Amino acid sequence: MTPEHLIHRGIRIATLASSQDVVAHCAPGQTAIRAQGDGWWLYFVDEDGTVDGYDSPFASHAEALWAAKAAAEFSAQ
Repeated sequence: MTPEHLIHRGIRIATLASSQDVVAHCAPGQTAIRAQGDGWWLYFVDEDGTVDGYDSPFASHAEALWAAKAAAEFSAQ
């Protein structure tokens, strides 16, 4: 699967399959939504390349995307 990408408020958000590595597909300052067995996880790649994320998954891709866009809104301020 090729990752899907969109830009929101200057932040690139990638949707990844469970087998795709966040660091391999996202540069510093970017966000990833990754499908896993228990839901959709949201990850942020810090400027130093460290990956951080929320402590629980979202039930749907739409919910995870909404949260990613909200985080981009906050970062843009």
